Amino acid sequence: MSIQIRYFTKSKKGNTKKLADCLAKTLCLPAVEVSEDLSEPAEILFLVNAMYAFTIDKEVKTFLERNKDKIGEIVNVNSAASGSSTYKSVKKAADKLGIKMSEKEFHCPGSFLAMNKGRPAEEDLNHLAEFAVQVVKPAE
Repeated sequence: MSIQIRYFTKSKKGNTKKLADCLAKTLCLPAVEVSEDLSEPAEILFLVNAMYAFTIDKEVKTFLERNKDKIGEIVNVNSAASGSSTYKSVKKAADKLGIKMSEKEFHCPGSFLAMNKGRPAEEDLNHLAEFAVQVVKPAE
């Protein structure tokens, strides 16, 4: 099964990068920024992103447009201080491009200023690692 990890962040706090790095460590794959296109098709694309102004960043949308023919299915991974998931925004972009979107998603709180200080925490990363394993090795 071909699996790739792509992420996008503007933040200097590194919440999204922490999630991407956790996936990379768990799955023994590189986590690469969305500025780099997929070199080969991905049956599963773990797309790690965050909410910016109540939606996903245009760079994420542009990455999906450029790589739509190489993506089998998107698995959304995100964090947000507001508590809002990016799932609906990613799904809307994926649907527009004809990309399959998994119903499976990982979402956890992210810290911003005084909100959710210390999140994602070690416990969140442990849950993400368990989630990733379940996605790539589903129960028989």
